[in-house]
Amino acid sequence: MKTIADHFGEQNILSRIRGGKSAAKYTPKKPIFRQGDPADSLYYIEKGKVKLGVVSKRGKEAVVAILGPGDFIGEGCLAGQTRHMGSATPLTECTLVRLEKEATVRALRSDPEFAEVFLAYLLIRNIRIQEDLVDQLFNSSEKRLARVLLLLANYGQAGSPHVVIEKISQETLAEMIGTTRSRVSHFMNKFRKMGFIKYNGGLEVHGSLLSVVLHD
Repeated sequence: MKTIADHFGEQNILSRIRGGKSAAKYTPKKPIFRQGDPADSLYYIEKGKVKLGVVSKRGKEAVVAILGPGDFIGEGCLAGQTRHMGSATPLTECTLVRLEKEATVRALRSDPEFAEVFLAYLLIRNIRIQEDLVDQLFNSSEKRLARVLLLLANYGQAGSPHVVIEKISQETLAEMIGTTRSRVSHFMNKFRKMGFIKYNGGLEVHGSLLSVVLHD
């Protein structure tokens, strides 16, 4: 998915928001924000991978998305959300820029080009969420896992094979596709034996994995 940084350049996009910015580093498993925390700012991911998740009243967790450099999290505050509807947790060491709501709103109002590109970014993410929902409703867990791995590997962009991230647990993958860890383990071993993926420090995902998604 094309990010706003792809359009403006990373430094240029941050310079368009005047004031109300602070950068910080985050380590894995320490939440950036938790479900129910006050939503008074959004965050721009400069480096690393972030997991967005929600927890039900019964304590069951579901992974909504895994985002990376060039993505925003917590943007619901711009639409009037006063509390975060989910949690954001680093999967790797991350660098994020916290953007105060008021400063971002000023930029959106005073900079039409920035507002147009930001809106396009949100619409593309909304389409991605709809595709994820269709995937959950109609595809098998094996196809869902293959699709998630390709998305995490930024399939379609330059470079092959694609390193997903240094570490991503099978529990996290199971939460993302709505199945059990044992099923994920079974499919990962199957993909490895077929040459679709390879463990080499990180997890390498080959474009040939797309055949699993396209197979009827």
